[in-house]
Amino acid sequence: MSKLAPNLRQNLRQTCAKTYASMSSFNPTEFLSHTPIQPGVYQMLDESGQIIYVGKAKNLKARLTSYFQTNTTSPKTRLLVSHIADIKTLVTHTETEALLLEQTLIKEHHPRYNILLRDDKSYPYIYLSDHPEFPHFRLYRGPKRKGGQYFGPYPSALAAREMLEWIQKFFKIRSCNDTFFAHRSRPCLQYQIKRCKAPCVNLVTQTEYRHDLNSAILFLQGKDETILEMLRAKMEQASNQLAFDKAIEYRDLIADLQAVRQKQHVIHHGLTQEADLIYFIAEYGLACVQKILIRNGKVVAGKSFFPSLPPDTDLPELAHAFMTQHYLNNEDIPEHIYLNVEFEEAILLETLLSEKLQHKITIHVPKRGEKVEWLALAKTNAEQAFAQYREQRASYAERFTALQKLLHSENPILQMECFDISHTQGEATVASCVVFDVQGAKKAAYRRFNIENIIPGDDYAAMEQALRRRYQRLVEEQQVLPDLLVIDGGKGQLAQAERVLAELNIHNMALIGIAKGTTRKPGLETLFLESRGQGIDANDEPLALHLLQEIRDEAHRFAITGHRARRAKQRGISPLEHIEGIGPTRRRELLRHFGGWQALSQASAKELAAVAGISRNLAEKIHSALH
Repeated sequence: MSKLAPNLRQNLRQTCAKTYASMSSFNPTEFLSHTPIQPGVYQMLDESGQIIYVGKAKNLKARLTSYFQTNTTSPKTRLLVSHIADIKTLVTHTETEALLLEQTLIKEHHPRYNILLRDDKSYPYIYLSDHPEFPHFRLYRGPKRKGGQYFGPYPSALAAREMLEWIQKFFKIRSCNDTFFAHRSRPCLQYQIKRCKAPCVNLVTQTEYRHDLNSAILFLQGKDETILEMLRAKMEQASNQLAFDKAIEYRDLIADLQAVRQKQHVIHHGLTQEADLIYFIAEYGLACVQKILIRNGKVVAGKSFFPSLPPDTDLPELAHAFMTQHYLNNEDIPEHIYLNVEFEEAILLETLLSEKLQHKITIHVPKRGEKVEWLALAKTNAEQAFAQYREQRASYAERFTALQKLLHSENPILQMECFDISHTQGEATVASCVVFDVQGAKKAAYRRFNIENIIPGDDYAAMEQALRRRYQRLVEEQQVLPDLLVIDGGKGQLAQAERVLAELNIHNMALIGIAKGTTRKPGLETLFLESRGQGIDANDEPLALHLLQEIRDEAHRFAITGHRARRAKQRGISPLEHIEGIGPTRRRELLRHFGGWQALSQASAKELAAVAGISRNLAEKIHSALH
């Protein structure tokens, strides 16, 4: 991959130079003559009206003028300028306001020439409720707006849930919500398995519960040694009082806590302050950002980000995009942020974050001393994550090449979509569309379709409706179509796809169906290139078959997840609610008259008409809707 990079870069420069020479009808000279000199945000649009780049400037006129210099050497700038059909500007009072607006617009429109974070999901926390007598812990993700206490962050929801399990095991703090807690008349299963002391039925005093709660808080704050000293003292006291069973219980708890202590945190000696360590890598058009969170002198979380990059993006650009996109919408910001790259807006971002949090925030690139050693930890993790990411990208590219060979396609296959249908005997039918490219799954592009107005269980009609809704919209909005459409099904579903694509005048999309075969075992699928043709053997191209299996399985997972959610929602609603003329009073009277839903659903129209307030016509409407 590294050997090909210089050639690819040279080809890109040549292409950019040609396109730059043939700019659109947009007149930069006329536009710049009316551009204000105040701070603000600019949006660049292509001929279809799509926003392709969003930027901010202290001086809009000076910044935008730099894009149209004839001596510019940046291929990225030339490529961007060649697609500009219009520019919109919005003046702000300060550069700080411009920075905030820039990030809002980037998150809203996802311009293709901006650096975009693929995963900016917040870290999970453990939240302690503000119940006046018996507070409880639970997993929480989001802004810290509720009263109570927050502990974390944790690297994943799995790690946070594991911590919650330890709290229940060691300290027996309740985990139920307040509604469940308030309506208990006897202890639940958590009490029986010794994970709770049943404060709901007063089997523990408030003083004893508060003591256990304080120990749990110390544990979450990382003050493990304090808890261990308390337990050792209690163990010795129980032993002196000849309460050996109690002493053994404390001994086992001490051993468990010491084991968890070693597993929970990696202690970084010398680093006592709270800080974030950020390390940036950008090579061969790929990028990795490694973030390590230090809290109370301990490494508590680490996360890798892989932003999508425009061509020729350098590290300062990457640092600016990540720091602004990530931290402006983040509430867990320590006093110190150490990174390996300097960028122009660092001081502006420091000021903005300090004003937001009401205390000093420093963004610093250490040059010498122990802080450089701290960054080495982030560098090691970044290099490992980047190597794995590059290997995975290469793996997908290889599999896409094998798929192109299998299909004997003259055009390269760079993006593919797969559809699947899920329902339970025709109930709550949902179709899924998943998207893969040479980087793997593009989950932001996934779509689900709730299928309506078909005969229940008609998979052909469901597939036709999903395909028509998907591709009619793409055609109308002039969006990029996939190179390959994969249908989870045999010749029947494939025929529906061929008909829909023909009616929409789509002829340059390859099409393949995957039938599970008689044994329905992986590796024994039958592949159809057309609905009237014979199946093809993919055993000669195992990489292509594995890719098709992966996208088929992902489409199935995405469809069945949506189906289950829709089915659960529908089953929580009475079918009577959808019948015109049946309000809460008549629903209640129907259920009271028949003694429940089962008898009501089996009643005839004549029996329904015998209910007070139900006319003959309304009874027939109810009977028809229920059957």
